[in-house]
Amino acid sequence: MKSNPIHVLALALCLGGAVLTLAACGSGPENAADAPALTDCPILSEEEFGGVYITRTIDEFNALGFQYGDSVDVTFSNGYTLEDLPYYNGYYTQNSQPLLVAYPGYPYIKAAINNGDDLWEVAGLTEEDTATVTLSEAGKYLDIQQARDIHYEDDRARFDSDEAFANFRSIQAGNIAPDRIYRSASPCDNQHNRAPYVDRLMADAGVDFILNLADTPEKIQGYLAGEDFDSPYFLSLYEAGKVAPLALNTNFLSPAFQSKLADGLNTMAQSPGPYLIHCTEGKDRTGFVCMLLEALAGAGYEEIVEDYMITYDNYYHITLQSDPDRYHTIVENVLDPMVRLVAGREDGDLDQIDLAAGAADFLLGAGMTQAEIDALLARITG
Repeated sequence: MKSNPIHVLALALCLGGAVLTLAACGSGPENAADAPALTDCPILSEEEFGGVYITRTIDEFNALGFQYGDSVDVTFSNGYTLEDLPYYNGYYTQNSQPLLVAYPGYPYIKAAINNGDDLWEVAGLTEEDTATVTLSEAGKYLDIQQARDIHYEDDRARFDSDEAFANFRSIQAGNIAPDRIYRSASPCDNQHNRAPYVDRLMADAGVDFILNLADTPEKIQGYLAGEDFDSPYFLSLYEAGKVAPLALNTNFLSPAFQSKLADGLNTMAQSPGPYLIHCTEGKDRTGFVCMLLEALAGAGYEEIVEDYMITYDNYYHITLQSDPDRYHTIVENVLDPMVRLVAGREDGDLDQIDLAAGAADFLLGAGMTQAEIDALLARITG
């Protein structure tokens, strides 16, 4: 059995000396009424995604009295300090914002900058350093934790329609031509059992080009070779060179994201459509790109909100009527920062901002020319 290098290193630290053992971590005050704390705990660099493992398991850390939604302070022994960090069980902060995360499957809790620079490098840490975590304010971010800690089923029988299950729909916002742009979950990655449904729906819609935001060509080849692959229409488009795999992350601020997206949109504009835009779930990366195109085509803020939140209705049954608190929290903390990024405005009423001009400026900054933007706009508006 192959050993996990993180576990091996952690074991070596535990065996190597008293200073760097898990036993060296303080467990906070003995009086349960006092604020929870974790003191002088060994740390490890989490190199795959960037960040700092604080070597307490999620269960061990929570047993100290910390709860999801708390605000915490993290102080490293070299003096680097992060104050008022939200503690979540997922990456619920905005891009480039720090957090303490207890992500399912992680061996330890982790301090990180969400879709940003590696905190280990930013803080100038070494394996000789330790971390102390103290409670700043209990429940300060509980509203965001509860709004974002949501899960959906992969069983078609639990959904009202194939369209809802596949998160498949035509974008009807601004001046986008009817049945010109579709969005959905993945038609090729079947990890959530949705790909065959997307495949049939996009075949019925006559989709002629796919902007795949999630995958590399190598990953697509892996899907094609899988025993559960059942997307013949996708295969026909892929073999015809009508699939553009961009393999975007979710760091919308990064030059790499923007440059790849500009290239993909230029490629898309060479096809007459109809187009399908997807990532894995058709939620985050797809939500950003569709919002950008909607804004470019003259959609108002409320139109953008309405389309974006259909995904949360499809997957989680969160609507303005059924769950207004979660609905508004998601809009304000997930969608609005993306709209402001495209608009180039950190403040102001989004209803009053020229989103079309902002979208054009965003694409110019991403590397597209005005002529390319005009060609893209002509394609999607008909």
